Amino acid sequence: MIDLPGDLSSEIARHAADLLAQGYCIIPDALPSATIAALDADLAGDFIRTPFGQGGFYGTTTKRFGRLLIRSGHAAALVQQRLVLGVVETILSPWCDRIQLNTTQAIAVHPGAPAQLPHRDQDMWRGPVGEIEYLVNVMWPLSSFTPDNGGTLVWPRSHGGHALDPEPEEAPFAAAIAPGAALIMLGSTLHGAGANVTGTVRRGVVVGYALGWLKPYENPWLAYPPTIARSFAPDLAALVGYQQHRPNLGNFEGQCPSILLGDHADGPLGAIDALRPDQQALVDAYAAAQGSAS
Repeated sequence: MIDLPGDLSSEIARHAADLLAQGYCIIPDALPSATIAALDADLAGDFIRTPFGQGGFYGTTTKRFGRLLIRSGHAAALVQQRLVLGVVETILSPWCDRIQLNTTQAIAVHPGAPAQLPHRDQDMWRGPVGEIEYLVNVMWPLSSFTPDNGGTLVWPRSHGGHALDPEPEEAPFAAAIAPGAALIMLGSTLHGAGANVTGTVRRGVVVGYALGWLKPYENPWLAYPPTIARSFAPDLAALVGYQQHRPNLGNFEGQCPSILLGDHADGPLGAIDALRPDQQALVDAYAAAQGSAS
C-alpha cells in the first residue's frame, strides 16, 4: 500500500466515493499548472516527431506515444501524485495484492479529428464484467480541454454492472478541465475523445493503473529496462513492475525482479516463496502434518 499522510484520508475517501458512485471524478488542482507546462515543454519534440496513428480506434488525426517516465523528469509527478494514488488503491486494492502502472501515454487530438468510438478500457481484458474493477485511468490535460477541441466525453454512471446495459441511461458530457486538473475514470466507465472542431491541437496525458496480476497495456520491462529503472526511486520502480505480485507473479529466477536493480551480478539465484497469507498457511499446515506423520 502507498504510505499516505493521515490528513489526506478524508479527501481520498470523498473522491473514491464519487468515483464509485459516478464512474468518474475530477480533482481541479491536483498538480501545479507549472509542472504540467514543464512536462508539455519536455514532450513538445516528441509530439512533433511522432507520426499520426493508424486505424479507426487510435485515429489517423491523433498522435500517441508512451514511455513518458524516460521522456520527462516531470512525468513521475503525475504517476505518483499522492491523492490520486490513494484513490486508485482504495478502488483496486480489494482485488489485488498491489497495483501496477498500466500505461503512461501522451495524446494529441488534431483539428478535424472525429469523436472516438465510445469504449470501456477494461475491455482490453476479457474478464467478468460488473463484478470487479480492473483499472483506473487518470486523464491529465496538457492544454485546456473544451467541448469543442476534443475534450474527453464521459457517460456518467455507465460503470460497474451498468457496463452490461445495451445502452447507457445518461447522455455524455465533455470534461472541461484545465492543466493541473485530473479526470479520474474507472475502467468500466464508458468514455471517448470528443471531436476536435477547432483549429488548435488538444494535448493530454493518460496515466493508467491496473490490478497487479494483469498483463499491463504497456510492456513495462521493455519501456523501462533495468538500466533505466535503476535510476527510479524504489517505490516508482515497484510501480512500473519491479516488484512481484503474490503468489510469485512477475518474478525473475524465482525472486522479486527488484534484485535486478541492485548489485546482482548474474549469478545463480534460488527461488524464494512469495505467497499470499492464505497460501502460506496451507503450506505451513501441510508441512506440519507431514512432520507429525513421520
